[in-house]
Amino acid sequence: MAGYEEAFARYYDSLTADVDYRAKGEYLKKLAEKHGGRFRLVLDLACGTGSLAVSLARQGVEVIAVDGSQEMLAQAMSKSAGLVPPILYLCQEMTGLDLYGTVDTTLCTLDSLNHLPGKEAIGEVFHRVWLFTEPGGLFLFDMNTPEKHKNRLGGSTFVRETQEVCCIWQNAWDSKNGDNGVLIDLDFFVWEKGDRYRRYSESFREVAFPQEEIAALLQDTGFELLETRGDYTVAPPGPGEERIVYVARRR
Repeated sequence: MAGYEEAFARYYDSLTADVDYRAKGEYLKKLAEKHGGRFRLVLDLACGTGSLAVSLARQGVEVIAVDGSQEMLAQAMSKSAGLVPPILYLCQEMTGLDLYGTVDTTLCTLDSLNHLPGKEAIGEVFHRVWLFTEPGGLFLFDMNTPEKHKNRLGGSTFVRETQEVCCIWQNAWDSKNGDNGVLIDLDFFVWEKGDRYRRYSESFREVAFPQEEIAALLQDTGFELLETRGDYTVAPPGPGEERIVYVARRR
């Protein structure tokens, strides 16, 4: 497991080079401002290698970045060395979020909430975010939809390759628990000297829930759902939407 985590963290940025974190941060900032939110102190939950956190910090935003992977945080700290204001990094699981105070706005992107095992865990994260968000503060996050899990991921295989690594991502639809699950197998083939490579593998499961169920969880944990949008657009989610952006306010 340690070898896989190290390889995943080391090559994550090269495998996700098509993600424009600056544009994503600007989008979320404008969306928050539309609803009266502030970006004075922002929590980046499940920050990964810190690309979004670093982009925000470079724009003068004070950021707390939280992730459960020490390897991911090591990469994040390396790329943010010397930033002013500095980013505060905390190694915590989402369900165990524990801050020293409250933040103005919480962000959770790239389908991180889909990695949780079910609605109970998602509800616990919502509760934790509620605890550490200022009254009236905002919670912006995105999630894959059941339609994406069933129609795009389930049964599909994707290959991403760079000069250093090849990643094979295999998916299988798994609805036995009624939670629109996808079983995922990841294999990293890291090139070594000569014609040799080293393989790192991991298997896990992701879940997805209809928009109305996520809205009910937010309501139950003290949030007001203000708006939903289709995959980082300005339009509401349409039929067959694969990713939804949620904006909620702490009551």
